[in-house]
Amino acid sequence: MTQPWQDLYATGAAHLEAAAGYYNRNVRVDTSTGPVNVRIPIHGADIMDLRLWREEEILPAITPYIQHAPRLLHASAEPRYQVHEFIDGPVLNAIAPRGVAVPPHVPADVVTLLTELTTIPRSKLPVTPADWPHGDDTIAFAWRLSGLTEQVHATYRDQYGAQFKAFGFPADPLRVVEAAWPSLTRRPLVCVHSDIHRKNMIIKDGESYFLDWELALWGDPVYDLAVHFHKMGYSPAERDHVLHLWPAALDSEYIEGWEHDLDIYLAHEQIKSAIVDTVRYSQAFIDPSYAPEPEPVLVDKLTVKLNNAYRRWAITDRVDAATVEARLRDWAQRRSAQ
Repeated sequence: MTQPWQDLYATGAAHLEAAAGYYNRNVRVDTSTGPVNVRIPIHGADIMDLRLWREEEILPAITPYIQHAPRLLHASAEPRYQVHEFIDGPVLNAIAPRGVAVPPHVPADVVTLLTELTTIPRSKLPVTPADWPHGDDTIAFAWRLSGLTEQVHATYRDQYGAQFKAFGFPADPLRVVEAAWPSLTRRPLVCVHSDIHRKNMIIKDGESYFLDWELALWGDPVYDLAVHFHKMGYSPAERDHVLHLWPAALDSEYIEGWEHDLDIYLAHEQIKSAIVDTVRYSQAFIDPSYAPEPEPVLVDKLTVKLNNAYRRWAITDRVDAATVEARLRDWAQRRSAQ
C-alpha cells in the first residue's frame, strides 16, 4: 500500500453518497495495488444494538479461524475509520433480495461460519468487561440482550410514546421474553457474529464472505442462528435446510436444547425490531435523508415487524400497510409542525 492512509480516508469522507448501514459508511477507494474498503462511522448514530468490541479489535482476532471475512488493513482512532480488504462481488441482497431464493451454497456457507466461530478460543479474542457472562451462562447473556432493548425502549418512550401506543405496544413489551429467559438451556458461550444477513454477505466465486463484524459478541451460538433467521427472511424450505445442516455441523454441547431456545431468542428479536424500527422508520418519514430504503419498503417491513410482535404479545388484531403508512405520515406531519 503506497497511498497514505489519511489520503484514503479523505477520499472516503468526500463520498457522502457511499453505501451505508446504520452505523458506518463504506466507500470503495482504488489504489495502485487494488481497491480497498474505507469504513467510516456515522457521527451521532443511535446505538440500538448490544456492543462489546470495536470492529478493529475483533477482525485481527478472528482472521486465523474464519475463512471468509475481510482482513483489517489499517485502523485510526482519530479520526475514527478503518481500511478493510475489498472483497469484489455483489452483496447477496442485490442478487437475492427477500422473496428470492438464495444461491444453493449460501445455507452451507452460513453453517460453516457458525461452526468456525465455535473454534475461536476465548483467550484469542479481545478483553471483555469483568461482569460479562462467561462459561455456559446463556441466561445472563440473554438478560444482556433484553436489558439493552429495555434501555432503547425507555430512551425513546417519552419522544415516541404516542407512536408506540398508536401501534398497540404493551406498556412492558419485553415481559413475555424476560419471563422465558430462566428456561434457557446452558451452553458454552462462543464468539457470535450477531448480524448475518443478506446485506452483510458478499458472493464471490460461488462462495459467501461475511462483512460487518462490529456487533460481534461473546454469546450463545443459538442466539446467532436466531438473529440470522430473523434478519435473513429465508423461505420455509431454506430455513429447514439450515436446520438440517446446523445441528449436524456443531458439536453437541453447542446445540443442547436449541429447539426450545431458538424460538425464545426469535421472540426477542421480533419485539426488538418492532421497537427499534418504529423509531427508525418514524425518523425516516420526518427526514428522508435518514431513510435506508424507499418509503414503501419501510412501510411493508414495519407492517411485518409489528404483526410478528403482536403474535408474541398475544394481540389478535393485525395491522395492514395502509394503516402503518397513515400513522407514519401523521406522525411526521405532527412532528414537522412542532
